[in-house]
Formats: sequence, structure tokens, C-alpha cells
Amino acid sequence: MTQPNTEPPTVLSSQPQAPPFGRLITAMVTPFRPDGSLDAEAAARLATFLVDVQGNDSLVINGTTGESPTTSDAEKSDLLRAVVDAVGDRARVLAGVGTNDTTSTIRLARDAAKAGAHGLLVVTPYYNKPPQSGLLRHFTAVADAAELPVMLYDIPHRSVVPIATETLVRLAEHERIVAVKDAKGDLAATSWVLRRSDLAMYSGDDVMTLPGLAIGCVGVVGTSTHLCGRPTKQLIEAFLAGRVAEATDLHQRLLPLHTGIFRTQGPILVKAAMNALGLAAGPVRSPLVDATAAEYDQLRDDCAAAGIDLPEAAA
Repeated sequence: MTQPNTEPPTVLSSQPQAPPFGRLITAMVTPFRPDGSLDAEAAARLATFLVDVQGNDSLVINGTTGESPTTSDAEKSDLLRAVVDAVGDRARVLAGVGTNDTTSTIRLARDAAKAGAHGLLVVTPYYNKPPQSGLLRHFTAVADAAELPVMLYDIPHRSVVPIATETLVRLAEHERIVAVKDAKGDLAATSWVLRRSDLAMYSGDDVMTLPGLAIGCVGVVGTSTHLCGRPTKQLIEAFLAGRVAEATDLHQRLLPLHTGIFRTQGPILVKAAMNALGLAAGPVRSPLVDATAAEYDQLRDDCAAAGIDLPEAAA
């Protein structure tokens, strides 16, 4: 006679228990003073808000959302030190060091290690369109030179060149290449990487957090999470605990903000929101331009639809 199944139900996830950088990561904007200079004190306050109020496990500093194309190497180091001093005892701080030049990227990686970073975010070299063999050599050289864990950043709509599945699988063999910020938007390709490697895959697109979790991703590197970190983390935790309906409800609730923050370039709307909340993110640097009144009003509507309140007018 067949015995009844007495095993406990399986949780609908195969995520590792301890992803290398936690589950919720925000790519932080870089605060500037009204004259456009770096505001390290405001950066420390913003980082504290993101960790202590929004619940982030890690922060990415000097990423695209941090307007890294417009900041000097010295500013990058000063910003990183300020954030590490503010929250480095309770969150991991990843330094964006990627450029389209291997030598420059290695220099920035070494500077980041000296400034106290816990890890590196290395984007695909952009504009010069290297072949896959060049990507393999580039990322390997950076990982060899740096003594920090590396998260690759695969974002072909900015870099033009995707990191191919076979390249990612080969890069996963490097002991310090441990994760990918996956903004490719190709769940089938991501699934093959997960099947063939032990890389921790993070959604690089806020709205893909739940779909990514469903195929084995471990979390998100977000932008809208400046404003909705806590509920996004609740979504992740609900899914991992097998409460799929709850996670789906949160996904649908947050959808207007997860997508609306990208109506224009992320730093523009995030800074408008942070300024309105009194967190002094300051202006964006050219060639970006600050949010218009209409853009801010639309962001308020998107936030309201996601259950999040913003003041009526930016300060």
C-alpha cells in the first residue's frame, strides 16, 4: 500500500540562503550642492535613510543612477568613503567602477578597495563594442586585479553589447566574480545562466523583481527602491517564504512606481523625490536636466497609485 506523503511542502524557491550582497540593493543617486559640487554630508544622510528606513542590504555607489559619467575619480573616492563611514557597519557598499577602458576600470577598482568598498559593480564596456573574447578578458583582468567580490552589470540597451550566456558561464569560474546585475530583459537567457553556473543573479530592472525570483534570481538592484524599498523587500521575502499570492499582490501594487520612475532617466525623478522629502539630493549634472513640474506631478501620481505619498511640490 502506498504510504502517504508526510514531507513538508516545498518552498517555491531555490535561492541560496545567503546571497553575496543580500536581497535588496539600491543604486543610490549622488547628492550635489546647488552649485553642482559633491555633497558628501548629504550622501551620508541619504545612505542612512536607504539602509535604516528603506531596509536596503547593500547600496551601489557611483553607478549610472549616481551620475558616474559626470563625477571625477576624486569625487568617486570621497563619495564612497562618506557612504562607507555612514552605513558600512550595517550594509554592504558596492562601488561602480566600470568604464570602457580596462586600465581605467582596474585603477578605479583599486581606488574603491582603498576607500573601503565591500564589492564592485562592473558594467559591460560601452560604445567601443568589444567582442565576447574582449569582454571575457576585460572582466577577468578586473577581477584578477581587485581583491573584492565582483558583480557584473549586463545592460545591453546602454552598452549595446550583451554578455553572452557562454561568456557569463566562463566568468563564473573566477572566484571573485559572484553576481550579475541582470538588465538584459531576457528571462530565458538568465535561466540558462542559472542552470549552468552558481552566479547570484539580481534583477537590474525594478519591475522584473518578481519574474526574476520565479526563475531563481536572488533579489534586485533597484532605482525606485529609493522610495519603495520596504515593500519591495516584503515582496521578495513573501515569495521566498512561498507566499506567492502576497508577492504577486505587492508586484501589482508597486507596478506604477517600479515602471514610472523610468519615465525619464532615473536620477532625474529620484532626485526630485528626495529633495521633496528633505533629503537634499540637489540638482542633476548636465547633460541631464532637473525634473519639470509636470514630471514631478506624474511621479506623485505614480507613487500614490503604489500607496506611497510625496509632498505636493518639490522643495
